[in-house]
Amino acid sequence: MRRKVDVRRTSMKVAGLALVAGLTVAACGPVKMGAAAITGQDRISAATLTNEVANLDAAYQADAAKNLHPQRAKSQQVQQVLTWLILFRIYDKLATRQGISVTPAQVQAQRQLVVTAAKQDKLTAAEYVSADGALPPDLLSGFARLLAIEAALKNKFDGGRTPTATKGQDALSARLDDATCVAAKDLDIQVNPQFGEWDYDSFGVVLAPAKLAAAVPSPNASKAAAVRLKAPC
Repeated sequence: MRRKVDVRRTSMKVAGLALVAGLTVAACGPVKMGAAAITGQDRISAATLTNEVANLDAAYQADAAKNLHPQRAKSQQVQQVLTWLILFRIYDKLATRQGISVTPAQVQAQRQLVVTAAKQDKLTAAEYVSADGALPPDLLSGFARLLAIEAALKNKFDGGRTPTATKGQDALSARLDDATCVAAKDLDIQVNPQFGEWDYDSFGVVLAPAKLAAAVPSPNASKAAAVRLKAPC
């Protein structure tokens, strides 16, 4: 399997852990007991994170039965999954800030694009997003919504005229990145140090520095991968 599902013009790269049963939460700084992360007024519970990591692990087992192997480090599943959960909230904030609303039909259209891309590799959509992108298959609808919001924002910024010249594409990319970054900062993202911290250089969850990790047990991973190659801010 070589083709990648794209998120913001880069391959999906998100992070995680190996053992779901080991997830326990401590009260860490501003992050309340039981929360894996807080985004604005929204709380991502440790229970939700645990459940979705279990879903990804189950998908990996199903993939392995078909000789498909994860393209992301299995030792980083927690950060990978938590990154996705936070990204969905960032894109919802982005839509609100930009006055964008997407219809179920638009979301379904993006989902179908993923299904079509998977078929080209002779895969199901579940196999495609789990093995290639460390995305739990049950979150595919959230991913499709993310893509629909991005497509709508591109249309708003370029008036439906997708630039073909490199300069124009770079300008559109920069504008999209800036808008996404502002939305993320508006949420004042706080990650429980047990699971890592939000990093704007990779635009994803990475392991917290050693000074935090010394106080709170951290997952067995050296670093988290990025959803995009370069952060917008």
